Amino acid sequence: MSSEEQISLFDVSGLPASPAPADFDPDLIPTSAKVPIPAGTYSAMEQMAVHCNQCQRCDLGASRTHAVVGRGNLQAPIMIIGEGPGQNEDETGLPFVGRAGQLLEKILESVRLTTEADVYICNMVKCRPPGNRTPTPDETEACRPYLMEQIRMVDPKIILLTGATAVRGVTGDKRGITKIRGQWLEWEGHLCMPILHPAYLLRNPSREPGSPKWQMWQDIQVVRTKLDEIRGTSAPINPQSGD
Repeated sequence: MSSEEQISLFDVSGLPASPAPADFDPDLIPTSAKVPIPAGTYSAMEQMAVHCNQCQRCDLGASRTHAVVGRGNLQAPIMIIGEGPGQNEDETGLPFVGRAGQLLEKILESVRLTTEADVYICNMVKCRPPGNRTPTPDETEACRPYLMEQIRMVDPKIILLTGATAVRGVTGDKRGITKIRGQWLEWEGHLCMPILHPAYLLRNPSREPGSPKWQMWQDIQVVRTKLDEIRGTSAPINPQSGD
C-alpha cells in the first residue's frame, strides 16, 4: 500500500484525553516516575514546562541546568522529535541549537519549512544525559508521558523521528534507523517518518548518491510533498539541501 493510500486511513486528530483517577494529584508528577501523567493533564506547554524544570522522575534532573522542553510553532503541522539535549541545549533551554540544530534548520529551509510556521521541535528526554550519552530506557520511559502531552497539545499531522532512540521511544519499533528511515509509519493516528539524526550527517559529510546527506535530502522532499498534499497546496523546493 502506498503512503498516499495509507494516509486516508489515519485519524490525525491527536491523542485523546482520558479522565484522571479520582485521587490524581498533578503536583506529584515531577516527584516520581510512578506517578502517571494522564492525557489532558496540561492545558498549555508553559504549564508543563514548570513541571519539567522541577522534575525528578529520573536521575537526569539532578545534573541539568535547564529542562529543554521545545521550540517552534505550538500549532505546527510537523513535529520533530530528537533524542535528548546536549550542552548547548542544556545551557539555553532550547532544543537543537548546536551544530546539529543549525544543520537541521538548513535542511528545513531547503524545502521552505520554518519553526515559526511549520515545525515544532522537542526531544525524547528533557534533561541532558551526562556526556551526551544515549538516554537509558528508564530515563526515556520516565520522560515519555511529557512527550505524549506535547504531541497531544501540538497535534501535528506529521511526526519526524530523528534517530533510533526517538523511533524506539515513541513507537516501540526496535529496527535500526538505516533500515526504516524514509518510510511512513502509523502510530496512534499520526503519520510518522524515521529520519537520520543531523548529528549523524555531520559525521558523514559526503553528498554522493546513497550517502546519509543524500538520503536525508530524499526524505525531507517526501515530507514536504506529503505536507503539501495534506494542505492541498504546493511550494517550490530549493535544489540545494544545505551544508
